[in-house]
Amino acid sequence: MLEKDKIPITREEAIQNMGKYAALAALGTIVILNPLMAQSASPPDPGGNPFD
Repeated sequence: MLEKDKIPITREEAIQNMGKYAALAALGTIVILNPLMAQSASPPDPGGNPFD
């Protein structure tokens, strides 16, 4: 196995890379959970009115 050259990155570059991964994870979560389908599958009045 060949070792890759280790190139140090700055803190700013590391934070930018983390931001890209976080954005990708958030987008994937939204696509997978699909809020419109979740809303259409829920009952119209979940739990009812607690003050009745």
